[in-house]
Amino acid sequence: MALTAGCPRCPTPATAIPAGGWACPVHGEVAPLWRAGETSYDDFAVHLELAGEVPTYLPWPLSPGWEVTDFGTVSGAATFTCVTGPTEDDGPVDLIVVAEEPGTGVGARCAGTLGDDPGPGLGDGPATSKVRLAGQLVPLWQVSVWEALSDSGVDDWDRTVLAGEAEGRWLWLVIRPASALLLLREPWPLRDVSVLGPALLELPFGGPAPSW
Repeated sequence: MALTAGCPRCPTPATAIPAGGWACPVHGEVAPLWRAGETSYDDFAVHLELAGEVPTYLPWPLSPGWEVTDFGTVSGAATFTCVTGPTEDDGPVDLIVVAEEPGTGVGARCAGTLGDDPGPGLGDGPATSKVRLAGQLVPLWQVSVWEALSDSGVDDWDRTVLAGEAEGRWLWLVIRPASALLLLREPWPLRDVSVLGPALLELPFGGPAPSW
């Protein structure tokens, strides 16, 4: 298996512990994030098996020129995918989609925000955008990254982070650059690709994966 184990909350590799399970030197014992070193159909098939009942969402169908550039799962708790492609107004754009159980921390890690979940205030006021999922419109609200980026000394806000709830799990979208949020002027269709079957053979894989 080409997927490697890491911490779901930080970039540190996870190591097997003698008593069983996995540990991160920063966050202690963790359920590992299994992530592909290079994206491929074979590794994606392993990813889907490890994900269990947690859906793996992708914009579907992918627009011409877009590729799957990263993916990973915390078995039974979270999945993420990243697609990268060209746009007329913003050049290359990365879109990360995370579905996770509360407290897992993968979405916050991808987004670069503090804490494990989107935080208080989510859902206050009108939604920033919406995605279409299983025939339903899912509202998403913008999550502030100001505090986290200020603490890290980063002044250039290079991303927009949206979050909401879908099927009892957190749904995160991380869009880079931030200006590419305009792509969501119309609700993007997301689909759980774990149920696509033979259509997965046509998925385009590429790289490199974006850093986060």
